Amino acid sequence: MTPVFANRIGKLKASAIREILKSTADPNVISFAAGNPAPEAFPTEAIAKISNEILTKKPIAALQYSITEGYTPLRDRMKAYLKDTQNIGRDFDDLIIVSGAQQGVEHSCKVLCNEGDTVICENPSFVGSLNAFKSYGVNLVGVEMDADGIKIEQLEKALTENPNTKIMYLIPNFQNPSGITMSLEKRKAVYELAKKHGVYILEDNPYGELRFAGEDVPTIKSFDEDGIVIYCGSFSKVLSPGMRVGHVTAPKEIIQKIVVAKQTCDVHTNIWSQIICDEFMKRYDFAQHIKGLQQIYKHKCQLMLDGIEKEFSPNVQHTVPEGGLFLWCTLPEGSDMMAFCRKAVEANVAVVPGTAFLPDEEKYSTTSFRLNYSTPTDEEIVEGIKRLGKLTREMF
Repeated sequence: MTPVFANRIGKLKASAIREILKSTADPNVISFAAGNPAPEAFPTEAIAKISNEILTKKPIAALQYSITEGYTPLRDRMKAYLKDTQNIGRDFDDLIIVSGAQQGVEHSCKVLCNEGDTVICENPSFVGSLNAFKSYGVNLVGVEMDADGIKIEQLEKALTENPNTKIMYLIPNFQNPSGITMSLEKRKAVYELAKKHGVYILEDNPYGELRFAGEDVPTIKSFDEDGIVIYCGSFSKVLSPGMRVGHVTAPKEIIQKIVVAKQTCDVHTNIWSQIICDEFMKRYDFAQHIKGLQQIYKHKCQLMLDGIEKEFSPNVQHTVPEGGLFLWCTLPEGSDMMAFCRKAVEANVAVVPGTAFLPDEEKYSTTSFRLNYSTPTDEEIVEGIKRLGKLTREMF
């Protein structure tokens, strides 16, 4: 029998990034397509030690069912950590542990949006979140960005033209895919627009602790006195993505609904992983661990930037990230970006076409592509950028 799929899934496509990653199984391919933490960033010995103690001293706590809201010691620790480090959390807020920030984003849309409602996002934006929104039949509206974040005039126009907007989805720090950081001025302007139009801000911040240049910029949630910001964070980029531990801070009424949504999805986040995260933060110098990660990515990013400056055609533009894992390259206007990406694969280098990050490929276009510097080795960065540079000089 030929399956007839539900509307919410029928139009979704497999992740372009995941499809590209299949080609990188070839050991000859240098991949700039992933978004994985650097192999040297994992505190494997600490995690092994903690895991062994969990399974020998309190195995049932880690292997039994647990509560949906999350492991209580970890929830309490994260509330205190976010308050101390980022001024996040008011009396009207609560926190839930989720299976990665991706689930926090998906559940936020699930509990707030009906089919046909509008979600406004940056253009380009994170493909995983875009697909999550599309699965609920929302109207996705993209707003272009400047070097300091989303264009405020365009955002206000989008809000006025779409009065049924429920959520503004933003990645203010080291945005995926562009690497752009939103300025404090724009964060405050975004907040005021959300308040004016009665819209929630969904602030996705998985990379915020990976700043290796410039000055810290307060999160939008840090000045939320009106209960209109939903904040998603994650352990994926600072400890381990495979453990699938994230967190959401939002007004209590929203968290209560996310709890119900999560109960119908996966009951609770992996409790073993939650205990590991809590024990790691309790036993080790977490701030020092973060500093170590920042140095790793500062080195890798600079290595890639130096290579681009040396090897790429001057007609190719690129962002200069202050943190995170990605940078964004833009070919001259009118260029065939997909042809360039195919040529890159022929040269055994994998990049992600910018079309993967468009809210709607039929409404928007791009000549950009994304590069990741966290996953490849130093040698792969140097050689891969040299190959891409040769292509840019031949084609542009």
